[in-house]
Amino acid sequence: ETEVNEMDYESLKLENQLCFPLYAAAKEVVRLYKPLLDELELTYTQYIVLLALWQNGRLSVKQLGEKLYLDSGTLTPLLKKLEAAGLVLRERSEKDERSVLITLAQKGLDLRERAATVPERLFACLPLTREEAAALYGLLYKVLGGIS
Repeated sequence: ETEVNEMDYESLKLENQLCFPLYAAAKEVVRLYKPLLDELELTYTQYIVLLALWQNGRLSVKQLGEKLYLDSGTLTPLLKKLEAAGLVLRERSEKDERSVLITLAQKGLDLRERAATVPERLFACLPLTREEAAALYGLLYKVLGGIS
């Protein structure tokens, strides 16, 4: 019998995994959003869809998926709920019947004003300086941009 050297498994320790603090931090940040988004009657994923639409106006489902890193299987039921709540409108593209375009309904446009304080209120809950937050933001987008 060969004795396994613990050093061989150093890389498998939980605290040595990059994925774990990313996953746990993301989960905790989304948890911090919950009470703020409950006031707006939105889930986190509904909120990020609205953020993309507030910034870009009309987007196709495909464009939304690319911007938010969500597949159409996740996005379609989410958009149906937002439409049922009167926040967005879904319409087939006249140029391409296969493409569905998403625009903000008036209620969705109006919600933007109520949502305007969410980012600052969330930031106040984080143990980061502005500089640390900017560095983290840059590193996370570097990771996202480098993954193909």
